[in-house]
Amino acid sequence: MKRHKALEWVSVQTKMEANSDKLRSLNEMELTGGEPDVVGYDKKTDEYIFYDCSAESPKGRRSICYDHEALRSRKEHKPRNSAINMAVDMGIEILTEEQYRELQQLGEFDAKTSSWVKTPADIRKRGGALCCERRYGHVFLGHNGADSYYAARGFRGSLRV
Repeated sequence: MKRHKALEWVSVQTKMEANSDKLRSLNEMELTGGEPDVVGYDKKTDEYIFYDCSAESPKGRRSICYDHEALRSRKEHKPRNSAINMAVDMGIEILTEEQYRELQQLGEFDAKTSSWVKTPADIRKRGGALCCERRYGHVFLGHNGADSYYAARGFRGSLRV
């Protein structure tokens, strides 16, 4: 409740029930370990905003590279999927760095894991991708080759309903 004190759950529930495709996306977030929760409301668009609020990067979305291009470029030891592919399949958006930092205002997330975040095209063109994590009481933005993958790196998503 601390993440959405000012929101009336009945309004959120009504919106969710009117959008079955969004319910499917929320279910996918939950099934992959994301623990989605309402973190805000956009008055301009009349949408509730959900983020993955699991303590660590969602377990069902780890050991993946950044995007399809990175997945395709790996010759050996390919991961099973990519963050961008999974997000599209789930009907959610991967968090931006700004959204990731907003999430960190609601608690301490990714103390032992890291999460891919949306990467600017100029970085991606050069083969890189961005990730974030929380260590030593601070949020860090890092980078890796987009084709890299680690057991402790996944991605967090957002959904607007």
